[in-house]
Amino acid sequence: MAKNIILLGPPGAGKGTQAKRLEETRQMVQLSTGDMLRDAMASGTEMGKRVAAIMDRGELVTDEVVIGLIQEKLEKGAGGGFIFDGFPRTLKQADALEALLAQIGQKLDAVIEMQVDDTALVRRITGRYTCGTCGAVYHDDTRPTKVPGTCDVCGGHQMKRRADDTEEALKTRLMEYYKKTSPLIGYYYAKGQLCPVDGLAEMDAVAAAIAKVLDKA
Repeated sequence: MAKNIILLGPPGAGKGTQAKRLEETRQMVQLSTGDMLRDAMASGTEMGKRVAAIMDRGELVTDEVVIGLIQEKLEKGAGGGFIFDGFPRTLKQADALEALLAQIGQKLDAVIEMQVDDTALVRRITGRYTCGTCGAVYHDDTRPTKVPGTCDVCGGHQMKRRADDTEEALKTRLMEYYKKTSPLIGYYYAKGQLCPVDGLAEMDAVAAAIAKVLDKA
């Protein structure tokens, strides 16, 4: 049975990883606002031209436009339902999404909050690095290379870290999240739709916790 869910959580909580798993295991479709805007611009449709014009002017895309893009996707349907990632970000957007779902005869089945400890999250993110040759992912604490500076997979020596994986950059992103998006936690809790899971558990454990929520929804 198709389910519509929101994945809530700060940057680095693992929302993208879990969304990909749900696409593979439950045939759900992830609705990422960034991806939808890029797809719209490339589509050549009236909505796409509107998005392109707004972004060419360096302006922010309005909630109305984003809701219009989401509506197009929802009306096409998805066998397993939809995963909202990155939307809603504000209470106004949450109200708009609820109105849209009601309008097209759908509903939100669960809001999954991937809870994390900020200190642990900062360590998780700032410790990440990848092999520049094959893309293998490592971590200073949990998965270092067997030989320092040498990829276990391909033997490459070009290790790199993302420019925004610094403690300062992450704290800025976390502050932005808490200011704008965290009010949604109280909003959905009051509606009885909030389902917290431990976002810092092992990936398989997080996936199992999310599956349990979906099976009950």
